[in-house]
Amino acid sequence: MPIGKISQEDEALIACAKDTLYHAIDIIKTGMRFKELSYEIELFITERGYVPLHGFCGHGIGRKPHEEPEIPNYLDGPNPKQGPKIKNGMVFCLEPMICQKLPTAKILDDKWSVTSVDGLKGSHYEHTVAIVNNKAEILSLV
Repeated sequence: MPIGKISQEDEALIACAKDTLYHAIDIIKTGMRFKELSYEIELFITERGYVPLHGFCGHGIGRKPHEEPEIPNYLDGPNPKQGPKIKNGMVFCLEPMICQKLPTAKILDDKWSVTSVDGLKGSHYEHTVAIVNNKAEILSLV
């Protein structure tokens, strides 16, 4: 979220992450492959003129907070029509992470903070969803 007055460029970057998240939630349906979802997320981000951060992803939620499947914000591999399918009852996080130019991550000295290697600003939005009656229901609204 923005703190104080921010530039229009920063507003657009933040909007891309938020809009990407809600777009992904809206298009999820049972039978869709996770790679198809990743591909659609990547297309949405790149159509706005940004790139998805590589090396970090959404993920399954179960007995542990980070489980399979991994859900990158970009197509990992040549074919979106392969891999696991989304099914009713699944619970997972979607985490669009948006970079301005370079998609390569850099972890800072605190071992927690992540930036793009070019040092430009990024944006990140996240929700946990459950697949109920063939569509995504947001679990993490506040």
